[in-house]
Amino acid sequence: MKANRGIALVDLDEDGVDRAFRADVLTGLRQQQKAIPARWFYDEAGSQLFEAITELEEYYPTRAETEILRARGSEFAALIGSGRAVIEFGSGSSVKTPLLLECIAPGAYVPLDISGDFLRESAAALAAKFPGLPVHPVEADFMRRVALPQEVTALPKLGFFPGSTIGNMVPRTAVDLLRSMRATLGADEGDCPMLLIGMDLVKEPAVLEAAYDDAQGVTAEFNLNVLARINRELGGTIPLDAFEHVAIWNDDFARIEMHLRALRAVTFEISGRSFAMQEGETIHTENSHKFTHRSANMLLQAGGWTPVQRWLDSEERFSVILARATEHRDAP
Repeated sequence: MKANRGIALVDLDEDGVDRAFRADVLTGLRQQQKAIPARWFYDEAGSQLFEAITELEEYYPTRAETEILRARGSEFAALIGSGRAVIEFGSGSSVKTPLLLECIAPGAYVPLDISGDFLRESAAALAAKFPGLPVHPVEADFMRRVALPQEVTALPKLGFFPGSTIGNMVPRTAVDLLRSMRATLGADEGDCPMLLIGMDLVKEPAVLEAAYDDAQGVTAEFNLNVLARINRELGGTIPLDAFEHVAIWNDDFARIEMHLRALRAVTFEISGRSFAMQEGETIHTENSHKFTHRSANMLLQAGGWTPVQRWLDSEERFSVILARATEHRDAP
């Protein structure tokens, strides 16, 4: 069965500009510590660059998580069961998805992603690989509750959130996302969905910094691409050669931070608004929080999920956790 064309839920203005993208950029660049949410990395070019990052020698998370998905298929099948609609949040190229689908016999697959063209290409490729599987791509911002296609309403659901993307968010936002995932998957309607989620682990700063600042400069290109996207989609005049990519380990917050640092004083416009930056000033573009066993469990529980099982790769660099939506309780 071919993938359908999908559902587009992105809010565009009369000029075809994503309203949320413009609002986030204009608001973020007015802050004392200028910032752009990491989700806006993923236009088509950004999505392709990220896929290139996952193949780099320094970037271990993809290899570690793939090892877990390959090795634990029988355990996933036993705990998850068959016939569930797999809802993948931020599906990207769906490279890891077949490893999961092959072992759990799903009833349908619904990839959610904000990059529409990339989403539909990936969905079509996956539908060709699994010709009997209904595939329903949805172009949407999964940070908010998403209305799923009617075709999967009656099916039990499994959320799939690989890649430790949850680490890109500060704890408050991560909890909000986990709660919105719970709502998207139907927990508020009496269903009891499950969530399979990747979380990267705390380790030596040198290993982490190398993973986010590779020798080939692919991550730098990925980071700078968000400025190119602003220029293209929001009428920006940002001089790209005036910025450099920086990745640092912040031990206080257990996270890698990515910034774009101004190499000189610059002024530019975005959607008719003027901005200025001094030499050395940065735009904070991404966090990648790293977790311990306890901090991962606490985050999931705060978001309305009860951990069921946890798996590590052979070098104990990365974790994949299966959780079940927590039932409402009035008592502590």
